[in-house]
Amino acid sequence: MSHESGQTVAPAAGSSPRTPAVAVITGAADGIGWATAQVMAGQGWRVALLDLRADSVRARAAELGPGHLALACDVSDADSVQAAVDSVGTCLGRIDALINNAGIADQSAPTLQQTAAAFDRVLAVHLRGAFLMSQAVIPRMLAQPRDARGNRGAIVNLGSIASLGGIPGRNAYSAAKAGMLGLTRALASEWARSGIRVNAVAPGYVATELVVGLAQQGAIDTDAIARRTPLGRLADPAEIAAVIAFLASPTASYVTGAVLSADGGWSSFGAPESALGPLGSD
Repeated sequence: MSHESGQTVAPAAGSSPRTPAVAVITGAADGIGWATAQVMAGQGWRVALLDLRADSVRARAAELGPGHLALACDVSDADSVQAAVDSVGTCLGRIDALINNAGIADQSAPTLQQTAAAFDRVLAVHLRGAFLMSQAVIPRMLAQPRDARGNRGAIVNLGSIASLGGIPGRNAYSAAKAGMLGLTRALASEWARSGIRVNAVAPGYVATELVVGLAQQGAIDTDAIARRTPLGRLADPAEIAAVIAFLASPTASYVTGAVLSADGGWSSFGAPESALGPLGSD
């Protein structure tokens, strides 16, 4: 399948060999969302980049080159979501993959100092946003023909190590990310017979610009994180993006309802940290 960059990608669900597959990515202005946009565009997808920050996401789409689309969107607002999805349909003609990546930071305070409004806002962006985006995109996927294996499209939700284990004080974020896995399984079960696959990626700590900045400020200890992670380091955003792109692609045609941990072994490790040995050891 041709793409403006000259690279190729296998036809996505329902697309013809001459029609570039289209991916919608929320929270696409930076971090994992931007890395995913770069990876998928490099594989030949046409990408619709959605973000609350209109100027930032327009600049990102321009970096990708011709054929991509930037849209301002508040994923927690149903009208904003529907308008964005309608624009994607009008401008790009189809939607083969939805990446529900949009999220915001948790309130950084002990439980007894947290507010319900801040708690609600985190759930609204992460969890309500994924629900609203899926609800708006699924009808468009259903209107597309099935591919040779019966698939019409794919949704990938962003979970976290907080989906699977407790992080003190991160109540809203943990609740939202655990909810993402429940939403993933429910949607996967409901829409599998209709040809729509739904999966989740659960990243560990990722060296995004935000995390690097927090480390420089002393807000997080990346050395301690690396020591606790079996692979001994944080992930590069492109590594998480590659996992997302795999689940969105026809290569994962028989995968639905799955949660793929991309956390360097964090969630599987159950021994004292000393059992890992020193970093860089043979």
